[in-house]
Amino acid sequence: MSDLTAIANLSILLVEPSEVQQKLIIKSLIQSGVKQIETATTQTQALTLLANYQPDLVISSMYLADGTADSLLQNIRSNPRTEHQAFMLVSSERNKKYLEQLRQSGVLAILPKPFTSEAITRALKATLDIISEQEVELEHFDVTLLRVLVVDDSRFARKHIIRVLAGMGIPAPVEAENGKQAIEQLNEQAFDLIVTDYNMPEMDGRELTEAVRGSNSYSHIPILMVSSEANETHLANISQAGVDAICDKPFEPATVRDLLFKIMS
Repeated sequence: MSDLTAIANLSILLVEPSEVQQKLIIKSLIQSGVKQIETATTQTQALTLLANYQPDLVISSMYLADGTADSLLQNIRSNPRTEHQAFMLVSSERNKKYLEQLRQSGVLAILPKPFTSEAITRALKATLDIISEQEVELEHFDVTLLRVLVVDDSRFARKHIIRVLAGMGIPAPVEAENGKQAIEQLNEQAFDLIVTDYNMPEMDGRELTEAVRGSNSYSHIPILMVSSEANETHLANISQAGVDAICDKPFEPATVRDLLFKIMS
């Protein structure tokens, strides 16, 4: 099935209070090939719809009359029935504090306003990667046997990472909330891959990486760092600590798949 056909089969819930913005976003979605679009203007309305309707993707504006995209996403993630819901933010918000919280909760993409049809098509393709499982083929590994350690202080972020890995055929990983807990796990059992956040309390991703690389027992384990930092100098410092690859947060399954292929093969 082609991407165009798959996008046409996507069902989307658009949460946007502005009638003008709603029409503009719907127009872009239709231009990208989407045919099934439900709409809501408030958080309450969206949650009511989600109680009876499971779209492939929720697209939300940042600010709603009765909440924000963050509070909407927290409600979605807190419900076992909707906790894995793919979620995308469309907003002109530039405040890193607000956006970071959404990244930690596992948003699929954050699109600025105004956005291009190319940008929304790319985000839709990322949605397809999430909902259509595609096992990674590695030259020297059976992915179903990979032992992965996922390190992130956000439970929602860990769940998002685990879901992406599961879609590639990788079994349920061991979880840790920070670098200190990760070291405890590494001392207890063997792993083939570490996927870690950068910003964490007690011991962050850089400190964890340095500890791993300085160990005699597990310095060989590949490390995939997930970071929302855009500063090139900062990223260079992370690289120097000894990570094998750095992935943006929110990350796209196709990107993760490519990086895993490179560092594991």
